[in-house]
Parts: sequence; structure tokens; C-alpha cells
Amino acid sequence: MSNVVIVVDMSRGFLEDGYPLSCGEQARRIIPHVQRLLDEELAAGSKVLFVNDAHVPDDHEIATGLYPPHCMKGTVEAEVIPELASHLARGEFFEKHAYSGFTNPECEARIEELAPDKVIIVGVCTDICVLHTAADAFLRRYVVEVPEDCVSSFTEENHRFGMNHLRNALGARARDAQRIKAAQ
Repeated sequence: MSNVVIVVDMSRGFLEDGYPLSCGEQARRIIPHVQRLLDEELAAGSKVLFVNDAHVPDDHEIATGLYPPHCMKGTVEAEVIPELASHLARGEFFEKHAYSGFTNPECEARIEELAPDKVIIVGVCTDICVLHTAADAFLRRYVVEVPEDCVSSFTEENHRFGMNHLRNALGARARDAQRIKAAQ
């Protein structure tokens, strides 16, 4: 068995300027860390699954007005960022219409089929889609790890909330990939 890395919402709509839910420059800082982690995990035989918002107008978070239309299915905004194109070519892609990657039945079935030793979750937003994906992984009894330098959110406060919840309520191993790499 090997690890599964779930790359959550590393999409143009969240990581490039000009979109309604762009997370800003602080979120872009995780891109090189995510690239490095994906290189290492792919070299070790891990599987990489990208899960991106691909909303339709009646998706609950949009229909209720909680969030504006964003990352709409079939738009450039819903695409994985170009910086991860080479990793996407070596991984698998799944669309989602809600916070958790596990809400896509094909994604959930693929993870179950792979039977990973550990699920590593990276991407945005720490306190929303990363958190809900991690919660669903935890509830399915997977070992969950979230490298802190590979996740971000709209604000530092939201990021800290998400990391605290991941650690304290879900038992996620919340390591800093950069510090671990330097220690090796």
C-alpha cells in the first residue's frame, strides 16, 4: 500500500487574482511547497487525486447565497492552476459540488480502492474544503496528515482555526513539510 495525496481546490478561481473567491497572495505561497510534496510522494509511489470545485448554479453553497458563483463547471476558473499541470498529468482529477472531495462518489470509491496507508491533504481552504475533506477521511478511518505549509485560507485566522480543528477534533497529523524536509 502507499499514500494518497488529495489536492483540494488548487484551482485558478482560488489562487489567481480577479476571481470572486481568490484567496490572495498568502495562498499562492503554498504552491512551491505543494509542488515539492507532490514530487516526493509521486517518486515514492503515492497516488495523487485532484479534487476541484466545479459548481452548477443549484449547488447548495451558491443557491443559498452563502458564496457567490465561483469555479463554475466548464470555466477556466475551475481548472487546476498551471503551476501544477505536470503533476495533474501524473494524477487523477475529480470534480466536486460541495466542500469535501468525498462527496464525489467516484473519488470516494477510488480512495477506497487504493486502500492507502495514509491520506495526505493539501490545498485551500484550510477551514473549509480541506477541513471537510479531512473530516470525511477521518470518519472513514483513514490516517490523515495535513502539511501545514501546503494549506492556506482567506485569512491567517481562518487558517489557524482550520489547523486547530484538524489537530484537536480530527487527530490529523499536522506537520510542517518544510521543517521535516530540512531535518532529513
